[in-house]
Amino acid sequence: MIDCEVATGCNKGSRVLIPKITMTSSDTFLPFKLRRHQFPIRLSFAMTIKKSQGQTFQQLGLLLPQPVFSHGQPYVAFSRFAL
Repeated sequence: MIDCEVATGCNKGSRVLIPKITMTSSDTFLPFKLRRHQFPIRLSFAMTIKKSQGQTFQQLGLLLPQPVFSHGQPYVAFSRFAL
């Protein structure tokens, strides 16, 4: 089990426990069973709006806890997404 503390947002400072999940194969064609242990965690990255200029993303999350300080920043942030 991983013991974590939330760093930002409305739950900042709260404790979160992430359990280890055991997965077992159900393939009947194998003479043995495969078993895997993993934590349900997804790799993610963060960057500033300025750093994202010139890049295109297929998945995008935007967190604006404070007002942007330049009138062009919202356009840059929202235009980084492409289908």
